[in-house]
Amino acid sequence: MPTSLLEVRDLRTVFHTREAVVHAVNSVSFDLRQGEILGVVGESGSGKSVTMMSLLGLLPSPPAEITGGRVMFDGRTLLGMQPEELRRTCGREIGFVFQNPTTSLNPVFSVGFQLMEPLRRHLGLSRRAARARAVELLELVGIPDAGRRLSDYPHQFSGGMCQRVMIAIALSCTPRILIADEPTTALDVTIQSQILELIENLRHKLGMAVIWITHDLGVIAEIADRVLVMYAGQIVEHAPAGDLFTRPQHPYTRALLRTMPAARDDGPARLRTIPGQTPTLVADLVECPFRPRCEEAFARCRQEVPRRMACTDTHDAACFLVYRPGANTHAL
Repeated sequence: MPTSLLEVRDLRTVFHTREAVVHAVNSVSFDLRQGEILGVVGESGSGKSVTMMSLLGLLPSPPAEITGGRVMFDGRTLLGMQPEELRRTCGREIGFVFQNPTTSLNPVFSVGFQLMEPLRRHLGLSRRAARARAVELLELVGIPDAGRRLSDYPHQFSGGMCQRVMIAIALSCTPRILIADEPTTALDVTIQSQILELIENLRHKLGMAVIWITHDLGVIAEIADRVLVMYAGQIVEHAPAGDLFTRPQHPYTRALLRTMPAARDDGPARLRTIPGQTPTLVADLVECPFRPRCEEAFARCRQEVPRRMACTDTHDAACFLVYRPGANTHAL
C-alpha cells in the first residue's frame, strides 16, 4: 500500500464574525497516499475549500482561526510552521489551484511573469530557462500561441483560459501534492478532458498525489481512487470511488448521487434536488447535522452527533444506519 504523504487529524477551523463564531471545519481527519487521487465532494458551504486552505495557512487571520488538529506532510508539521518555511514548502512541494482564477491572478503582472516567478524562486532557473518552461506549461494546458501570450495580462484571457494558467502555475514546480479546487469548472468539455488526462499522466510519471475538490460527481467517478464526502464541515463518508457509487452508506451521499443527471430513452429527466438548507454552524453540533433534511432520520439522530463508523476496512460513514447486526464496526 502506498505510504501517506499527508496526514490530517482532528482539524478544526472557526471564523470569528461580529454576530457569532462559525465552526467551519469540525474535527476533520484523513490521509493522502503517495500517487493517489483523493476526491472531495459536497455542496457549497460544506467545508471542502476551507479545510484544504486551512492545511496550508491560506486563510486570513483574523477572522479565521485554526483551533485544533495536527497536519503532517512527509513527516513535517505544517500547522505552526514558520511562514518562510511554509512558503517554500507550499511553493515547491504542494501546488494549489484556486477556485476563482480571475481573482487569484495578479492583474498588474503579465501571465509570463507569474508563471516564471515560482520557477526562478523555487527551482533557481535562469530567466531564459524559466521562459522556456513557462511556454511548455502553457502548451501543456492547451493555450495556443503560448510564446506570444506570455506577455499578456490576465484581463486579456477568458475565465477558462485564466483557469488553465492557474493550473500551469500550480504544476510549474512538479509538486508532490496538487490541491485542485474546482479546477475544470470554467472549461469546456474538450479542455476539461485534456486537463484530466494531463493530471493522470503527471500522477503516474511523478508519483504526484492529488486532492480534487469538485461538485462534479462524474469527474470523481472518472479519476478518483478514494472519495471524501463533506457536510457541515465534517467528513460524513469515506470510501473507494467504486464503493461510494455502488454502495453509498450515508443518506447525504445517496441524496447527492440522486442529483446527478441521467439520460432517459423517453427524453430528459427532471433534475432532482436535496430539500432544505445546510446548517449555519454558528453553534456546536448537538445532533446529526443532516437530520433536518434526511428522509431516513429517527429519534437518535436528534439526540447525538454520529461518529464515523467502519462498514468495511476501507469504507466508513458518520451515520447510525451503518450499524448492522453482526457487522464488525468500530468508531474511527
